[in-house]
Amino acid sequence: MSMLGTKWKLHGNGKSIRPGHVVAPDERLAWPLTIGIGMQHVVAMFGATFLVPIITGMPPATTLFFSGIGTLLFLTITKGRVPSYLGSSFAFIAPILASQQQYGVAGALGGVVLAGVVLALIGAIVQKFGAEWINRLMPPIVTGAIVALIGLNLAPAAKNNFDAAPVTALITLVTIILVSVLFRGILGRLSILVGVVVGYLVAMMRGEVSYEKMDAAAWVGLPLFQTPEFHIGVVGLFVPVVLVLVAENVGHVKSVAAMTGQNLDGVSGRALIADGAATVLAGFGGGSGTTTYAENIGVMAATKVYSTAAYWVAGIFAILLSFSPKFGELIATVPPGVLGGAATMLYGMIGVLGVKIWVQNKVNFSNPINLTTAAVALIIGIADYTWTIGELKFTGIALGSAAALVIYHGMKGLARWRGTVAEPETETAGLPPAVKSAMNAAAKRGGKKK
Repeated sequence: MSMLGTKWKLHGNGKSIRPGHVVAPDERLAWPLTIGIGMQHVVAMFGATFLVPIITGMPPATTLFFSGIGTLLFLTITKGRVPSYLGSSFAFIAPILASQQQYGVAGALGGVVLAGVVLALIGAIVQKFGAEWINRLMPPIVTGAIVALIGLNLAPAAKNNFDAAPVTALITLVTIILVSVLFRGILGRLSILVGVVVGYLVAMMRGEVSYEKMDAAAWVGLPLFQTPEFHIGVVGLFVPVVLVLVAENVGHVKSVAAMTGQNLDGVSGRALIADGAATVLAGFGGGSGTTTYAENIGVMAATKVYSTAAYWVAGIFAILLSFSPKFGELIATVPPGVLGGAATMLYGMIGVLGVKIWVQNKVNFSNPINLTTAAVALIIGIADYTWTIGELKFTGIALGSAAALVIYHGMKGLARWRGTVAEPETETAGLPPAVKSAMNAAAKRGGKKK
């Protein structure tokens, strides 16, 4: 492949996928088929990418523009080895909303830039030294707790929007639930987008949608760009988000590697750098922070097409769409009731994703270190504890994330010193007896060391 990863080989005859094969990142189908798959990626990311600016009150067209630009930048930095679309990250919703109350949109954008810089720096370290230190710093119990508390911390925001138009919100939520269980394939994966469309139609019939701004907007024009302001007070709000972005990004690269059968460890650092650079760029221009999208992994799994050519198509198409202010204002007309229904599902899903991390990694809650780490961090995050030091204000997400890290590593160090914890950190159910005995013996030996 070229330095940009844009020299694709034609897969077979370009019209079909050979049985038992997939279209690799450095391959492509015929351009008409590739363009069609690229459009599917745009549809897959559409609902989630637009919900973030709508919820946070930022321009949807600007977010779409930097989503497309960020995707192309990601593909370039990773040299076309990691097929991925960069969409708006839900992890940014809470810190953006909180920082806007004190510093306005410009102050929130400064926080987005900060998060992107930190993420890129972590990526540089990973590229140099590998990612094993991340696993030691953030084992599954810590990562799961942080992801869960970010979603659950947003529960009051979902309720406020739901209460604004309960009937519309309920119909939106029920539609999402039914579509996710009644349909398979791409339609089932787009349940949130389908729910938003149905809820929007209901809101129109109930007179809850205003088109004044859309009518006044031009058909063609530049997105609304805005520059950031930097305040020390946003540090505590945005830095914890980086931990989630790292977990999402590393997990995405591992998933793509597993599905394509390629070893992508050598580009995991580049993927983090690319995500950080895209987030910095978005923050400097008025967009929301980005992340690699699981929705698009679903499209790849369904089509067996992992070609980065399709993502170039998706990124370019997103940029073209962003040059229609009228389209952007149409998206911005989505009313609170629809957002409340969708957010109830989305924020809950984020919370459950944290639990999923625990389940997949067989986290053992009989171990008091694991139990305490999760228990304290979740309550701090859900109740939104706050701590103010001068201009710095730490809210529930920051304090909960810090609590998870400090409690886990602090208790583990003390337990090692005192020899008081003999329970393994992961469940041993289902393992052969010999393996169980070895794990338990190792835990006891580690507990006796002083």
